[in-house]
Amino acid sequence: MWIVLGGIALNAHAQCTAKNEAFQSGEKVSYELYFNWKFIWYKAGDATLTFNDAVYNGKPVYQIDLIAAGNKRADFFFKLRDTLTSVVSRELEPIYFRKGAVEGKRYWVDEAFFSFKDGVSNVTQKRVRNHGEAQFFEHTDSRCVHDMLSILAHARSFDPSNYEVNDRILFPMATGRRVEEQILIYRGKKEFKAEDNTKYNCLVFSLVEMKKGKEEEVITFYVTDDKNHLPVRLDLFLNFGSAKAFLKEVEGNRHPLTSIIEE
Repeated sequence: MWIVLGGIALNAHAQCTAKNEAFQSGEKVSYELYFNWKFIWYKAGDATLTFNDAVYNGKPVYQIDLIAAGNKRADFFFKLRDTLTSVVSRELEPIYFRKGAVEGKRYWVDEAFFSFKDGVSNVTQKRVRNHGEAQFFEHTDSRCVHDMLSILAHARSFDPSNYEVNDRILFPMATGRRVEEQILIYRGKKEFKAEDNTKYNCLVFSLVEMKKGKEEEVITFYVTDDKNHLPVRLDLFLNFGSAKAFLKEVEGNRHPLTSIIEE
């Protein structure tokens, strides 16, 4: 991963590991999902994001789980049942990723197995679709390869004190059948009001994919401007339209939410 901040590129391999400064075991974040259908926003389901201690191959790790499910009303337009699990080391190094997804009429399971040796990232990806046939994909890279949850854990411990608007963080990400170039772009600071009317000072980032030589925005997310760097809002740009996830409740956060704007 190459990180470009203020015009400085940092070596990638050193960025495979990081000190966790943001979350602790037991953190649970709940969201309400909204879909846009013909210019109307409506409640479409719920999602939970959890961070917990676990053991993987006899070693202590963090397990990150994201569960998203649409409600019956949303199922009429687009059925969504996604369960994502990421296992990272205590130094936030990617180890294992799994996504089980029902999206529309499609169902599949993706897995990714990560290893690092002699400065090289090795990723084995496995995809199983409805019919049960497994496909395998191998990839090696001189940079650190992430999955979509491990990069979230990693990014939460970034120090944003020297960020400037439009700073870019470049990294490769395993996406099921291939490893694709991704970019995090820092958009600046904004206020966000949650569903319970609590206001937060936030840092805003966009996740951008490189497709056919062009940048395509996938997610814009708001994280609290405090030590938690807690995701409180996500704007998602999907194949079938757009969606939003708004913070409903958080428990087990490691640091006080000093980003809350008192009125």
